[in-house]
Amino acid sequence: MFFTLLFPYFLGNFYRPFLAVVAGDLSRDLGLDSAGLASLQATFLLAFALTQVPVALSLDRFGPRRILILGLCAAVAGSVLLSAAGQPWHALTAMALLGAGFSPVMMAGFYVIGRVYAPERFATLSSLLFGLGTLGDPVSGAPLALAVGVFGWRVTMLGMAGITVLSLVLIAIVLRDPPRVEAPGGKISALAATRQIFAIRALWPIIPLAFVSYAVVAAVRGLWIAPYLAQVHHFGPYAVGLSATAMGLALALGGIFYAPMNRYLGDAKITVAAGIAVTVVAWLVLGQFGAGSDGLALGLLFVAAGFGASFAILLAHSRAFLPTHVLGQGVTMMNLLFFGGAGLGQWLSGRYVKAAEIAAVAPDLLYGRLFTAFGVVLAVALGIYLLSPRERSASPAQ
Repeated sequence: MFFTLLFPYFLGNFYRPFLAVVAGDLSRDLGLDSAGLASLQATFLLAFALTQVPVALSLDRFGPRRILILGLCAAVAGSVLLSAAGQPWHALTAMALLGAGFSPVMMAGFYVIGRVYAPERFATLSSLLFGLGTLGDPVSGAPLALAVGVFGWRVTMLGMAGITVLSLVLIAIVLRDPPRVEAPGGKISALAATRQIFAIRALWPIIPLAFVSYAVVAAVRGLWIAPYLAQVHHFGPYAVGLSATAMGLALALGGIFYAPMNRYLGDAKITVAAGIAVTVVAWLVLGQFGAGSDGLALGLLFVAAGFGASFAILLAHSRAFLPTHVLGQGVTMMNLLFFGGAGLGQWLSGRYVKAAEIAAVAPDLLYGRLFTAFGVVLAVALGIYLLSPRERSASPAQ
């Protein structure tokens, strides 16, 4: 069952940042500028985030199987449409379908892990799901660039639609829904469940970090690594693709590494805080000094991606305060914060880059300011997060 949940999550991680590699082809064929490309990526993430609301309302009520089947059908349609896109709005629609289609896959996996396995195993198994699934990210780097070079981006996207169909069939055959859990006193409405979740004060200091921690990594891996390395460090297309692959691999390995790190430290809050502190330093140093050295810039990008992959442990910290009957809705609402922040971050960073380009800001200064801003925002969110209660001393919320 774990592989059945891992497969679509792997594919979702492939689709999330693949625009960084095919950006030149899309710009040429569809007439897109940097802001248009940012809009495509933001459309994926915003559709992903917005559909977290119906996913949140459905997981506890209907179970993950039907939701995953419906979502993957939308993802197949999006990939086919993108392969045939002739106008920018075709691509926007395709990215919306892809974002909405893959929106349930991670939360369905976390939901099944949270329901089937003991609570103390949630952090480890969810970290493995996150880390192994994130290996789809580096596949969208150099391997994708190679496939596009051989077959063209349209045929490659059509091939990915076929692979997504295989994942859909596997879900339909293998996955079964866990038994439903009723709220104390009987069924409650989705609105009442939402009120219960937002009334959990322990979650409040976690929310800002959830909103920005993934956003800064997603913005660079999904959009800005290619123009940064090309314009500031003068990397060629192959070197850019290889670097994007390496950054995605660092993100995946970081997700896997967080599981033993959390077991060693024995506290989700300490694990997340330590990792994010390293990430803050990496962004700030990259922003101030990265332009001066190719090796330093690449090393800091990999460090920021690896130590920034605290998603699953941060979610495990949140899960400790969620009662079982709203587990699906609760973890999905946290996921909405992660990817809503990522979508907004990419949209805002795209507007900043376009304005800076119009103002003829030098690329080293443009991206230096952007990475420094990422570090500052993340530091503020970390400061708020330090006010949250520790997982081990908290009692389940009711």
